[in-house]
Amino acid sequence: MSAPSGPIRLRHVILASLLLTILIGWVVSLQLTRPHLTVPEHLPPPALTLGTVLLGGLVDGVNPCAFTVLLLFVAAMLTTLQTGDPSDLRAMRGRILGLGSIYIAAIFLTYLGLGAGLLVASAPFSQYHLPARIGALIAIGMGLWMVKDVLVPELGPSLAAPRAIVARATRIARRLTVPALALGGFLIGLCTVPCSGAIYLAILSMLSAQPSVWQGFAYLVLYNLMFIIPLVLLLLAAAARPTLRQLARWNRAHGPGVKFALGLLGIGLGLLILATV
Repeated sequence: MSAPSGPIRLRHVILASLLLTILIGWVVSLQLTRPHLTVPEHLPPPALTLGTVLLGGLVDGVNPCAFTVLLLFVAAMLTTLQTGDPSDLRAMRGRILGLGSIYIAAIFLTYLGLGAGLLVASAPFSQYHLPARIGALIAIGMGLWMVKDVLVPELGPSLAAPRAIVARATRIARRLTVPALALGGFLIGLCTVPCSGAIYLAILSMLSAQPSVWQGFAYLVLYNLMFIIPLVLLLLAAAARPTLRQLARWNRAHGPGVKFALGLLGIGLGLLILATV
């Protein structure tokens, strides 16, 4: 396990993420340019405000799946990078932030790509808000499942990321190479949907019924930016070893509570959508 020899510049990661986001938006615009699909006047789109998108993304971002892998990954980086010159703390912190940003950017792009793909797939059926209704029902079901996992965990299977994939993503991310970190973030981005995807599905249900393609995609990007803010803050705080230990303990202690809150919010958003479409 060795860190990359070259410096990882944060601005390079941001630029690459921006270009890929624009590419995803371009593909979505090509697929969703559908002048023949107009929403009938008697079926207005479900209410979706900027505040709902921002708050939903921020709350969805506080999920144990991505947190756990990021904490393990930062711990591995601290162990590896501290084998060098211990006096060069600024360089070590810069390396941690640079490598961690790759992992977070991969999660952002994966989650954004999943959302964009679902929007494109639901486009042919969006005239009468069918995707919104189906997505709302799925969000309610996932929310109830998450609440069940906390209150009666022994009843049936748990809604969580597959352990094998999470373990593999952790092993990959600990290699501390750019491809490994990108692949680890991609796998965790996929696993986040069963871990805390009720809110995302609820928001996507509302986005699928919006008449403006670019407004819907802009909201989708904003949602995913808010989704990674907790991870960015966690990375900034976890670059110090004492803080890392405290965050790891908090994540273990409050994981069920976070899952319970996410489940309730998913149920609430799903019911709101069904009441407005």
